[in-house]
Amino acid sequence: MQRNSIDYIFNLIFFIINGILSNITQAETLEQAWNQAFNANHSIRAANAQTQAADQELYAAEGQNLPSINIDTSYTQLSVDPAAKAQFAGGQNAQFPTAQSGYFKSQALISIPVYSSDQINSNIRAAQANLNANYQNELTIRLTLKKQIADIFLTVLRTEGHVIVAKKHIDSLKNHYQEVQHLFEQGVVARNDLLAAGVEQANAEQQLLQFSTHLEIAKANYNQLLNRPLNTKVELQLPPQILPKGGLNELNHKALETRPELTVLTQQLQALTEQARSLQASLLPQISLNGGYKFEENRYQAYQGMWLVNLALQWKLFDGSTQHKAESLLQQANALNEQRENLISLIHFEIRQAWLTIQETQRRLKVTRQAIVQANENLQVAKDRYHQGLATNTEVLKAEDLHITSHDNHNTAVYDAIAAILQMRYTIGIL
Repeated sequence: MQRNSIDYIFNLIFFIINGILSNITQAETLEQAWNQAFNANHSIRAANAQTQAADQELYAAEGQNLPSINIDTSYTQLSVDPAAKAQFAGGQNAQFPTAQSGYFKSQALISIPVYSSDQINSNIRAAQANLNANYQNELTIRLTLKKQIADIFLTVLRTEGHVIVAKKHIDSLKNHYQEVQHLFEQGVVARNDLLAAGVEQANAEQQLLQFSTHLEIAKANYNQLLNRPLNTKVELQLPPQILPKGGLNELNHKALETRPELTVLTQQLQALTEQARSLQASLLPQISLNGGYKFEENRYQAYQGMWLVNLALQWKLFDGSTQHKAESLLQQANALNEQRENLISLIHFEIRQAWLTIQETQRRLKVTRQAIVQANENLQVAKDRYHQGLATNTEVLKAEDLHITSHDNHNTAVYDAIAAILQMRYTIGIL
């Protein structure tokens, strides 16, 4: 009963060891790791710059509805004064100047779009959709980076768990080796038992070395993702297991609403469609109102400066390329729509896969907990029987293997369960 209590306490410590480390050493949380990565990641910075560029493109598109003001000024010097010829009655010819050889002219014109056959509005809608797509693409990059960090975060914790179990296994084997050595010195057991116990202990130490190396590699990989020195000390806190609420159908519906990759394709499709409409509208009537003031230096002219206003109509009756460009954009939109439908199907599959994995890991947790209790009891019985001379050393070592396997399986099940929940949240788009 006492040994079962000790094993239970060890198992409990195994579950909450990361929480204990958090209180003592202020272990790093997954949320903190994400924030560090966001501040240093070049892909996120690049995506943010693209979003800012798309924002400026939207301002430019909206500016097409605003008046445009142009000011022109120039000075011209001719070799002679411009002159006009005239013939009067009686056949007399005369010549008189119409302008001076050197003159200055300037004009200020304002142009206001009156009607564009929806071309300008289509440009604005296309720019808005493009901005939305860039913003969602930025969210996609963030979500992908969060998943990468979560994976390596769990790899570090998982490997730390293997190291803890391996050390516990070595301690148990050392105790068994000392007991076998004591019995061997008393002449109770053969030297073969002592050698077998020593070999098993050496194998366990070799496995601990492998796990320790894997742990250092995982920590270096984690530091690399956070863009900090590879030898930075890594102490992590077990992430909370927050399972998304709702049944399978609800989760599918939520994923279609929140997955940023899906929104990216939707917005890109809309942008291409609006660009095609803008091109088609350019073939329809375009009306603008123009006005301003014009001044031309000319002492022979009665009015050197004058105001002007005009209503201009532009209608491109035929263009051999515009319609084909519009059709090309529409075909590109069709291609994106097919990609979108394929992504929807893939999301449904990923949701179902994550759902089934969560169910599996929850059942594995229950089974592995039971296996630990049974393996602990089996090991204690085998050791007691060996001490009494009722069991062989092989039986004890086999019980040791079952003991370490049950703890390793439980360690794997714990982090598989957390990984399954994180995968579900990632698949929905709420990681």
